[in-house]
Amino acid sequence: MEGRDSSHVTLASQPNARVVLDVGGKLFETTVATLQSGGPDSLLAALCLRANPDSDEEPSPVFIDRDSEIFSTLLSLLRSGRLPSSALSRFSKQDLLEEALYYGVEARLRSALSPPPLVGFDATLVATLRPASDAFPTALSAGLEDGSIWVAHGGQISAYDWSLAHTGTVRTHLDQITALQRVWPEVAAAGSLDSPGLHFYDVSGGRHVGSVHWSDPGDHRVSKARVTAIAAGWSGPDDPVYAAFECRHRENCILAVDPATLRAGAAIGRQSGSAAKAAAPGRLVHVRERGLVFAAAVSSGAFGYAGYMRLWDPRSGEAVWETNEPGAGSSSRRFGDSFADADVDREGSAIYKVCWRSGDVAVADMRRLGEDPWVYLEERSAAAGMRSAGEGADSVLHCYKNQVFVGREAGLEVWSQIMDKEGEGRRSERETEAAVCENAFRRIFVDKEEDARRGLIKAMEGGGDRLFLSREGVEGVEVWESSDLSGAISLL
Repeated sequence: MEGRDSSHVTLASQPNARVVLDVGGKLFETTVATLQSGGPDSLLAALCLRANPDSDEEPSPVFIDRDSEIFSTLLSLLRSGRLPSSALSRFSKQDLLEEALYYGVEARLRSALSPPPLVGFDATLVATLRPASDAFPTALSAGLEDGSIWVAHGGQISAYDWSLAHTGTVRTHLDQITALQRVWPEVAAAGSLDSPGLHFYDVSGGRHVGSVHWSDPGDHRVSKARVTAIAAGWSGPDDPVYAAFECRHRENCILAVDPATLRAGAAIGRQSGSAAKAAAPGRLVHVRERGLVFAAAVSSGAFGYAGYMRLWDPRSGEAVWETNEPGAGSSSRRFGDSFADADVDREGSAIYKVCWRSGDVAVADMRRLGEDPWVYLEERSAAAGMRSAGEGADSVLHCYKNQVFVGREAGLEVWSQIMDKEGEGRRSERETEAAVCENAFRRIFVDKEEDARRGLIKAMEGGGDRLFLSREGVEGVEVWESSDLSGAISLL
């Protein structure tokens, strides 16, 4: 506007204007647009709010007393959206993060350091996280959004953030934690097969928040109940935490716990665990989209495996579906080939299981469950010379991002649904049901045979675009990610 005072014109309104920075004695010349790309609240963007000098004069350098070499890397990030190829060999992630936090551009750094979408066919081992003491993991809980991980080892919980940097360890009063779930961003729910109660710990603050115990005034035998499984992942802040409790005389149930008040509601599915088909659940999943809780228990012995799966409606306390294996609902051809592990694919509304004798993987569509809803997966595009999957005894199954990961003696394999047309995106519900019925799946081993020889996989958790796993008798947690080329593979 004519007559406007030029002293009120700032660099922020001139994206192509030159800016000179003196960082640690080294001069850098860039543009306003580059500095603003770090975000409106960044320190670099704030430099653009100063009055613009006369256009005929060279811009005077703005001095910043920080490391010039790391700043050069961050400036390259702002210019291209990528880190230089030599950045991680010259600087640690922690050094980069500290400088990015100072400049207020941590969001750009986080985006650059985040792995590409997790595609099991192209996943490789990128790191192993080893706690400083008692480094044999007993339970895992991954951050579903950011790829962070909490590791229970002995009676401790160690936290690793999105960059896989260790952010702290809290020592609990438990000797060994065997069940672990993230309730809030900084609060964990933990249980032990050796000690009674469900316990809440502030991992960042290193303090005990509270405990919940199962009691029944009408039955004094119900006391000192231990926790066998917890379901809290993928839930909102107001959703209950579900925990399976088991007393010493094998009475068991599922309790819904209010995480705000730490009060337990009515017992769901109370039963006596004297038989395998009434044992305490070893896996719980809160199927929040359908308002249900999935519970599964499996036992093994000299005569094989036996167990059950149930879907509970926590509002009524009634089971809306269940299956027992071996049982009358099983195919006679597969009688005795009970499941060794099972999990729920919440995104695909399906239940998957791996059978102990044959090692076969089967799926049941949650939209049409019945007496025998299982469809056994057959590989459409089997590669010549692929190693045999082998039996399913001691197998671990985990559903994540429309993929089914199975850890077995032969190694780590992944099953994914095949899209008929690449780039078509997510299927409709009808197309998904048809794909399940048509067995439109492909299978491949994620690891190499030498990887499998490191030890039997005992636990798996998906978080962000990472897969975390621990092995029997092996220290540390393995971190698996896909390479940048994995986007060439189309998956559901």
